[in-house]
Amino acid sequence: LMFSCRRGGGLVQAGGSLRLSCATSGFTLNNYAIAWFRQAPGKEREGVSCSSGMGGRTYYTDSVQGRFTISRAFSQNVVYLEMNSLKPEDTAAYYCAADQNPLCLGSRWYEDNDMDYWGKGTLVTVSS
Repeated sequence: LMFSCRRGGGLVQAGGSLRLSCATSGFTLNNYAIAWFRQAPGKEREGVSCSSGMGGRTYYTDSVQGRFTISRAFSQNVVYLEMNSLKPEDTAAYYCAADQNPLCLGSRWYEDNDMDYWGKGTLVTVSS
């Protein structure tokens, strides 16, 4: 099984947009919960969004609700995080992850889902 972050991070001005992507191979994307986490310098890792497989729910942390969108391209086995209206406080290393449990386990999924696979981080820097 492989789970690797593609390009997508970088430097952007506040208000701008970026799209992050993670390529997967060796497993059926719909059978896994897929999530994005981030970690800002000097801070703990934070759950950003979780997308359930099997048509289940999607969750976003309050700070990105309405600005970020998580999605999957099943035919390409790729997971995306579309980030709009970026703010300096979004600056962080972003990581994709997958849980063999196909469902995000509620609003506290970032604590309750035990991620089995992690992609390498990609750095997003938002300038003011």
